[in-house]
Amino acid sequence: MKIILVFLFVAPLALSARAEKDYSSFDSAASPETKSRFAMLDDVRILANGLLQLGHGLKDFVHKTKGQMNDIFQKLYIFDRSFYELSLQTSEIKEEEEQLRQTTARLQINNEEIKNLSQEMNSKIEDLIQNKIQLQEKVWGLEDKVTKLAIIQPSTQGTEDISSLKAFVEEQDNHIKQLLKIVEDQHVQLDRQHNQILELEDKVQEPALVLFSELLISHNPEGVNGPTVHSGQPSLSICSCLLFAFLGAAPDCTALYNSGRRTSGVYTIKPNGSEAFEVYCEMKLGSSWTVIQNRVNGSLDFNQTWDAYVNGFGDLHEEFWLGLNKTYSITKQGNYILRIELQDWKDNKRYIQYAFTLGGPDTDYTLQLSRISGSIPNALPEQTELRFSTADRDTDIINDLNCPENYLGGWWHIDCEETNLNGKYVTPRSRGRLDQRKGLYWKPKKGRYYLLRSTKIMIHPTD
Repeated sequence: MKIILVFLFVAPLALSARAEKDYSSFDSAASPETKSRFAMLDDVRILANGLLQLGHGLKDFVHKTKGQMNDIFQKLYIFDRSFYELSLQTSEIKEEEEQLRQTTARLQINNEEIKNLSQEMNSKIEDLIQNKIQLQEKVWGLEDKVTKLAIIQPSTQGTEDISSLKAFVEEQDNHIKQLLKIVEDQHVQLDRQHNQILELEDKVQEPALVLFSELLISHNPEGVNGPTVHSGQPSLSICSCLLFAFLGAAPDCTALYNSGRRTSGVYTIKPNGSEAFEVYCEMKLGSSWTVIQNRVNGSLDFNQTWDAYVNGFGDLHEEFWLGLNKTYSITKQGNYILRIELQDWKDNKRYIQYAFTLGGPDTDYTLQLSRISGSIPNALPEQTELRFSTADRDTDIINDLNCPENYLGGWWHIDCEETNLNGKYVTPRSRGRLDQRKGLYWKPKKGRYYLLRSTKIMIHPTD
């Protein structure tokens, strides 16, 4: 650049000198003073022209440099923002790794406990088999003696006593066989538990919540309505089944679980003071939970009327809303826990649990929450009365803004916050802004949006 400027400055000087020489040859007759004056004017003109060209060159150079600096600043801003987002993701990864490490440690401890319990059960089974063999030998010996005694003293009274004794011995033997069968079944279930623990250890790279849930489920072997053994005594689950058969349907899913049911599915319950109705019972976490909402694929439109939300809608085997009236008839029997399970579009699973109370129809099914635990920030107000609202019956209009109409679904709204698990089912878009305020979101006050793929709301008694 400097070379070009020097050339532009020198070239006019050279041309001017040559012109001056030619001019002097043609006008040699002119006076010396006139020649000197014209030469000075030409020098000034050449110098001014060179300075003007130099100024234009510097101006272009400044503009070009300024544009390059702006590009550099924009790239630095993008780099800073990317670095900040990367640091946030790194923090989340570290937190999940710590949770996973803790879960792995608990899995190893439980695996050792299962192994010890399995060895103890094997030892008890072997002892029981030995005792059975010894008892059988004694019974056979006693039968031989009784037979010989009956031959030697064939009295009528003696024969009846011998028959009674023999029947008693056979009854005891049958009882021992049944007990041995129960213990063997328990041993099979224990082996199944051990295999489930081993499978869980192979899944340690899954989210900590899934591992923890499956671990708790593995503590309860799947079974049918048969008896279990505790301290050598038959379980009272048989008595519970007989009691429900005599009195009618169980009051909730937990009662069904305590009666021996271990398979998730649709069952009929009859809460106190209510008509019988069907619910979906999910057997997990060491008990059974009554599911009141399930969304998995957006096949069901949750933009329903007030009456639909009160009475319930959908298919209990797929997507559904149980109904406010049915949920209230269950919760008014005692204290219950509300559990919300969430899954985003990256298959990350989170949950949160609340102690809660639910009002009846006279309070518009007012909900009041108190957080207990969870793996996601809270997004619902605590210790606040939340009234249920729908588009056709908004019980909480704030600042002339109809929340249910804006969110397209019934929910316990307050201040028209972003969280609405009954909103429109929205899938991620490759381009464009997400349809906020009308989608299926979980939005803490000081946190990011969680665009959800599936949700599940369940209740369980606190005791």
